[in-house]
Amino acid sequence: MESVITEIDRGSPADRTAIRPGDALLSINGHKILDVLDYKYYSYDRILTVSLRSPDGKEKSVKIKKREGEILGLNFETYLMDEPCACANSCLFCFVDQLPRGMRKTLYFKDDDARLSFLTGNYITLTNLSEREIQRICDLRISPINISVHATNPQLRIELLQNPRGDECLDIMRRFQKAGITMDCQIVCCPGINDGRELTRSMSDLSEMFPAVRSVSIVPVGLTKHRGGLPRLTPFSPEGASETVSLVEDFAEKCLNKLGSRIFFCADELYLKAGKDIPPDEYYEDYSQLENGVGMLRLFETEFMGALRACGEGYVSSGSPFSVATGVSAAPFISRLIEKAAGSIENVRGQAFAVLNDFFGHTINVAGLVTGRDLISQMKGRALGSRLLIPQTMLRHGEGVFLDDVTLADVENALGVPVTPVIQDGGAFLDAILEE
Repeated sequence: MESVITEIDRGSPADRTAIRPGDALLSINGHKILDVLDYKYYSYDRILTVSLRSPDGKEKSVKIKKREGEILGLNFETYLMDEPCACANSCLFCFVDQLPRGMRKTLYFKDDDARLSFLTGNYITLTNLSEREIQRICDLRISPINISVHATNPQLRIELLQNPRGDECLDIMRRFQKAGITMDCQIVCCPGINDGRELTRSMSDLSEMFPAVRSVSIVPVGLTKHRGGLPRLTPFSPEGASETVSLVEDFAEKCLNKLGSRIFFCADELYLKAGKDIPPDEYYEDYSQLENGVGMLRLFETEFMGALRACGEGYVSSGSPFSVATGVSAAPFISRLIEKAAGSIENVRGQAFAVLNDFFGHTINVAGLVTGRDLISQMKGRALGSRLLIPQTMLRHGEGVFLDDVTLADVENALGVPVTPVIQDGGAFLDAILEE
């Protein structure tokens, strides 16, 4: 598959050359360009010789001088300059397999692409990497890589992933370690399967690869009501969540004393399920697992309280009455922040509502999986004030559309109030409360 240039950024180094849309990129400084990783890596240098094929079939060579690291400025038909790599597993807990029918097609595609792991933070299982791809990651020192480990017991990992290559994980990770590659890992924890003794084994094996293995998140399995025909799994009970949090915290404390880092962190959802307080700000070190919901609430509160203190004494809000709709797990937390704002700032009038997830099932309680239909059905007829705030994570990235394809405009029309998505930032949330 040739990488045909569709557009050139205006004012970029490539814009000042004879490169034109329609040209196919063949190589840079003699290195064949197969995909976006090759392109980004080999276009980093200050002096480039770019080989191309014109639409008429003629090959040409273009020399470019630019700042080291400056973006060359070429755009292609697809971001990867290649087809995305699909997942080869049938994981017992796969969330995609638990989606109901009739949703948009893109939600059913399971990617397991090492390039997306490096470029966009996706997690990969390593089960579909060829030897060439493993060696290229080592040669190019592509870092950090995000890896879904789940278990280091080879046979158990095969069973969890339903893939005979599941037992290769640690061997590949050790090759990455020797190549100087940093890895962030996750363990989706399933009660009675890879928790307890198996979780301890996994943490022990991964800690031996520190600092190459920089951090590991322990995330509770998410189970929807759409599991017909799938293996029977059990959600975390409060007692089970509490035991898992204690197990991870104890092991992490030993790592901190021995290695200088906790390495292992439980997702906020486990603390909420266990009825335990979220650890303090300093516990999370560099917050390397935020995207997995680790320390997200603590950082959000830290940002919120910092913004609240910056308002100073005697500050009066000019914001209108509001409501906040969020997931069941975060609703009490958001309510407490609203109370703190009302206690420090005059004229803050707001309340938080928990939205039960009727679409996926009540075992799913995170805000990012709340649908437009559930929002409408449960908020309609309530006294919402003049406006409704929602987490931006409820919407498709960059668009005003919920998971069930209900639009933001649909919700506003149904509820009769403007709906404001708020980014995951405590300061931004306070600004939205104050309508600034």
